This record gives sequence, structure tokens and C-alpha cells, in this order.
Amino acid sequence: MRRNLGVKTFLYPQPVLIIGTYDENGKPNAMNAAWGSIADFDKVFVVLAAEHKTTENLLKNKAFTIACGDKANLAACDYVGIVSGNKEPDKVKNTGFTVVKSEFVNAPIFNELPLTLECELLEALPNDMFIGKIKNVSADEKYLDSKGNPDLSKFTPISFDPANNKYLAVCEAVGNAFSDGKKLLR
Repeated sequence: MRRNLGVKTFLYPQPVLIIGTYDENGKPNAMNAAWGSIADFDKVFVVLAAEHKTTENLLKNKAFTIACGDKANLAACDYVGIVSGNKEPDKVKNTGFTVVKSEFVNAPIFNELPLTLECELLEALPNDMFIGKIKNVSADEKYLDSKGNPDLSKFTPISFDPANNKYLAVCEAVGNAFSDGKKLLR
């Protein structure tokens, strides 16, 4: 029997997205955000409350990065979600992340995180939603397969479980997309 749980944010998996921006002085900031995803072939969306330093920076620079949080950097990824850039000016330095500026947008890339989408702001929508255009995706070569695609056997993205306030590892292959369902075709 199904049980009604009410209005909750229980959609799984919720990626751990590390949003990178620069402030007005060029200092990098990072934020952990669970509400965001691909919006089209070359677009993303994120939901960021107005009071975040990241939101202020994003609106000023019209640029941001989205990196996949991973198991190897779990503590740093959690830290940027619990510490405000409005209160801690050395937030990124405290994580141990090293930073390079994106070649495509005015936003930081955190070298320790395996995969980064480099985005320009297209639109700020009501309810704190931001649409970005992907200008580039970059990854450390050590996380790629022989074809140049991300290899999840080489890094472990993490997901947020909002019901239990846990991070979950995402990496087990359990099937083949656009193939396994063919056995049900009639």
C-alpha cells in the first residue's frame, strides 16, 4: 500500500552541484546546491536563493561553473554548503581547492572536482531559478575513458538524500540505456 508523504523534495538522485563564481574583486566563491539539472542540450538550470553570495556574484558576472561533487572531496563539498560566502571570505581557500579561471566564462574551476560545466547566465527567472548556457565542459584527463568521455569507474559522483540528510555514492552500472527496454517491444 502506498503512503502519502506530502509536499517534499524527494526526487532521486539529487546531484551535489558545486556552483563557482567570482565576486566583485575576483575572489572565487563556491556553493553546494542540490536543485539543478540539465535543461536542454546546451542549457542548465539552478535554483539559488537571493541571499547567497553565489547568487549576487552570478548576477554581477553573468557567469558560473557547475562542478559535480564527488566522494573524494565530500568534506569540502559539504563545507561550501554549510558555510556562507557572506560570512567567510576565505571559504574556498579553507576547502583546499585550487582554482583556475575558466577560459570560456568569468568563473572559477575547482581543479580537484572531476567534471565542470562552464556557463554564462542566460536568464534569471522568478522563484530564484537561473538558466545558463553551457559554453564548455572540462574534465581532468585522469577521469576520462579512451574516447574522452567521463569514466565513472575513475571517480564517484555523490547525490544528496534530502529525506535522511545523507550523501550517496553514484556509480554502479545496472543496465544499458536505449537498449534494455527493447525486450519489452512488441
